[in-house]
Amino acid sequence: MKKIEAIIRPEKFDIIKDALTEKGYGGMSVAEMKGHGNQKGVSEVWRGKRYRVDLLPKIKIELVVSDDAVDQVVQTIITESQTGSIGDGKIFVSEISNVYRIRTGEQDDAAI
Repeated sequence: MKKIEAIIRPEKFDIIKDALTEKGYGGMSVAEMKGHGNQKGVSEVWRGKRYRVDLLPKIKIELVVSDDAVDQVVQTIITESQTGSIGDGKIFVSEISNVYRIRTGEQDDAAI
């Protein structure tokens, strides 16, 4: 099992969520967050003054999937979120050793 964490642009969330749900990966956790990567934020002008916005709004999506589903989920996220501009986001894939469903006590693939 693998945990996929994707940090994406907020405006791409609904598109990605719908695409993943359509492919059968509807279970996910979502968090609103702020951060920056290589772009180090942006400069904006408001009322004639320039302001530096260092932390930009982002959405973090987390999914746990079976090993054979990783490539499909990652490619779906990339395809639906890619604009070609700095700030498109990142995807992290981690190994998960155990999963337990609290309600039934099921574990591993049965608990996903």
